[in-house]
Amino acid sequence: MGWEALGQWGEGVVRGEPLAGGVGLNQVWSVRVDGRRAVGRLGRRSDADLAWETGLLLHLHRQGMAVPVPLPTTEGRYFADGLVVMSYVEGRPPESAGDWRRVADTLRQLHQLTRGWPQRPGWRSSTDLLHAESGTRVDLGAMPAEGVERCRAAWARLDGRGMSVVHGDPNPGNIRMTADRVTLIDWDEAHLDVPDLDLALPHNAAGLDDEAYDIAAQAKAALDAAVCWDPTGTDPFGAKRLADVRAV
Repeated sequence: MGWEALGQWGEGVVRGEPLAGGVGLNQVWSVRVDGRRAVGRLGRRSDADLAWETGLLLHLHRQGMAVPVPLPTTEGRYFADGLVVMSYVEGRPPESAGDWRRVADTLRQLHQLTRGWPQRPGWRSSTDLLHAESGTRVDLGAMPAEGVERCRAAWARLDGRGMSVVHGDPNPGNIRMTADRVTLIDWDEAHLDVPDLDLALPHNAAGLDDEAYDIAAQAKAALDAAVCWDPTGTDPFGAKRLADVRAV
């Protein structure tokens, strides 16, 4: 149905301008719902996937965490035909070491609130990929065998650790800060995994020791490489991240 589904949020809904971040799987636009600024994201995720994501955000919101809040359709649904509408979040990206320490605290709050959370439908954790070949955007069969070996060696260092929901992509563009809150936006890569994957932050803001930081940074680089691998070579990001993973 495409953007026509926006009508399910009411007759007065207006679509505005495309927003940064609307690339790849999703189109992201500003919208107005009942006169309020909001964000619409249209993609190809399944209903089960979107139910997991919107359910997670509503849970975090109820627990007092600052997140984009999914807005219901007039019939009370939180997604329709691949479209999700969420509250707009004001703020700036982190800049200083102190800003990043606040980000680390927010990520740890996420991890604490989601222990025992179910896996996102169709996804695999990094340690699942020690044996599984694929999951959602990951297809290890498309990567060179030597690269897969390096990635699995990095993920093996996480094996046996506890799991929680990880945001999956806490880069500056996905963080909005004000004086009194830190909000993580763009939860498209969130899934169940080892929390340290979120904590290889600039300035080592999470305060990991040298070994823990190395383990987290190597495992995150490996996961980025697997998720973003482009066998055509059109998008070099996956290959660049694989280059950050040490040889076995």
